Amino acid sequence: MLTDTKLRALKPKAKLYRVADSNGLCIEVRPTGARLWRYRYRFNGNASMIGLGEYPTMGLADARAERDKARKLLKGGGNPADAMRAAKAAQLERAENTFGAIAKEWLAKRGKEGLSVGTIARERRLIDSDLAPYIGRTPIAEVTAPALLAALRRVEARAVETAHRARSLCGQVFRYAIATGRADRNPAADLAGALTAPQSRHFASITEPMQVATLLRAMWSYQGTPAVMAALKLAPLLFVRPGELRTMRWADVSLDAAEWRYTTSKTGTAHIVPLASQSVEILRELHPITQRSEYVFPSARGAGRPMSENAINIALRTMGFDSETMTGHGFRAMARTILDEVLGFHPDYIEHQLAHAVKDPNGRAYNRTAHLPERKKMMQAWATYLDALRTSANVVPLKQKASR
Repeated sequence: MLTDTKLRALKPKAKLYRVADSNGLCIEVRPTGARLWRYRYRFNGNASMIGLGEYPTMGLADARAERDKARKLLKGGGNPADAMRAAKAAQLERAENTFGAIAKEWLAKRGKEGLSVGTIARERRLIDSDLAPYIGRTPIAEVTAPALLAALRRVEARAVETAHRARSLCGQVFRYAIATGRADRNPAADLAGALTAPQSRHFASITEPMQVATLLRAMWSYQGTPAVMAALKLAPLLFVRPGELRTMRWADVSLDAAEWRYTTSKTGTAHIVPLASQSVEILRELHPITQRSEYVFPSARGAGRPMSENAINIALRTMGFDSETMTGHGFRAMARTILDEVLGFHPDYIEHQLAHAVKDPNGRAYNRTAHLPERKKMMQAWATYLDALRTSANVVPLKQKASR
């Protein structure tokens, strides 16, 4: 039988050799110097052997204990080799189904969907730095709301808004795991209200008509790529969320029907944007240039992905409008303010066009076609008004309602 002294004295030889212990246990010494525990046995009359571990990581006592487990399984009619393969498969499945592994898989999928490199990098940092150290190795089906909250609390201590982004990111990973059959529920949804509410932040916007006129003239004089120039002109006309504008797809646009139909990024609901004649004209001019791309505004680095999320803001900065004055998101506040306070349109029409979650008196969400005829008139009146601002010095001041 082997002893610790004998084991320490074993030296490698030119060829592999084994030294027996007892009841099928032996130590295998390889020319490389590696020493591996083996269990030799017979199953259904055939000689078999399995590995148990490496010495000295696995000591003599532990090796004998593993051998005894295998012998007990063998006496019960089981094959230790089959049991070991099943254990390795379960271990591999467990590793592939951890939160970290599925988050990595989900990020790879997001990258193929056209998200910018910057967005993917930020999401990966959140997962790798703030979440993976605490729940990354946990099977995603075993991540509990308290465990997730504990990880998010660490982020919250540093930055409240980042913690909320991390929770939202987790929710998307869990929903992906549910859709692919590797989880049954989304613990991130259980944490609604558990984190400190972030302070409300308003996007910088120009809403004074005279200043809007100056902005529009600068935007129409901007010299850049055709895609960015067209996006700049359409941003105030359509006043959709910046991420929705930059990922606009030709397949969703009907120039003949003068409509753009897509699913909103924030509420996940179907939405219709009526296209004024000015918007249609801009898109018709751009179509021959970018029609080979899936995206209306493809990236300058390749037609397979959309324009950078910072393209509009960079253009605004280039024209001299800093982040405290105007942002790409600010066109929404501009439209909401002027459509109401200057052009006098009904707030419901405006809120529907902004794709906000408007509900009827019974608490039901309106469908995407709600007020569509009125919204078409409003979008045309808005485009005509912006044209007048840009080309004329006769500007209707804010808070003075004009007749339609």
